[in-house]
Amino acid sequence: MNIIEQSDDDILAIAHPMWEELIKFSNEGEYGKFIRNFSYDLLFGLNEVEIGKQFAKSELTRSLDPNYDFLGLIRRNEHVTALYRMRSSKREGEWLGRLVLGYNKEDEVKIFGASIF
Repeated sequence: MNIIEQSDDDILAIAHPMWEELIKFSNEGEYGKFIRNFSYDLLFGLNEVEIGKQFAKSELTRSLDPNYDFLGLIRRNEHVTALYRMRSSKREGEWLGRLVLGYNKEDEVKIFGASIF
């Protein structure tokens, strides 16, 4: 199954709740819950020590405003990227949130990339 063949509405019904969970668990510093929808490939490539340091030290990733603006979808190969305008409750300005979704080998939608920059 290829996620790029789904309608925008079907993709967003999956993407928005996953994004909201990432925001929640990032703010709470709940690393185990934060990564629970990550694909095996993403988990395999993570440096858990570095990610743990980011969770502990990053003011931005611990103060994400749960009110985001959805900017659009980008479809490429077997993945779709959802883009979000993000703000912080502690830092001024705006950031770009990126959530990359696709199907794993078990035909489950998983997160293949997630970032704020």
